[in-house]
Amino acid sequence: MPLKPQDISNKEFKRTLRGYNVEEVDVFLEQLTRDYEANVRELALQREQVQKVEDKLSHYYKLEQTLHGALMVAQETAEEVKNSARKESQLIVKEAEVRAERLVEEAISKARKMATEYTEVQKQAEIFRGRLRALLQAQLEMIGSTDWDKLSH
Repeated sequence: MPLKPQDISNKEFKRTLRGYNVEEVDVFLEQLTRDYEANVRELALQREQVQKVEDKLSHYYKLEQTLHGALMVAQETAEEVKNSARKESQLIVKEAEVRAERLVEEAISKARKMATEYTEVQKQAEIFRGRLRALLQAQLEMIGSTDWDKLSH
């Protein structure tokens, strides 16, 4: 067990005839006690400071771990957002392509229908023209006939 300052100051030595000077030993023990007490106080202070530094280090380590975790979450979130945006943009592009394809098909269908209608109108116009020509021809023949001359007189 380590010595305490009281152990030093309370220590008594046996006196002998040819022993050390008692006064010098007492002065030395007092000085030793004071120095030892100062060393004990200094050691306690240093231990306290070491504990404070260790506490701060522990706090900063926990803070580092928290920040590292937050950074990892932020990176994962950013990656998820990026992937989500990529998927959404691909979906938008796909929907636009489908819509564009449908519009093109509708336009082609309308163009074909209009071409068919145009052809039908041309046929009807040709038929009408033929009938009109025949009618006019008949009218001209009637005007040119002798029966017409008889009516006008």
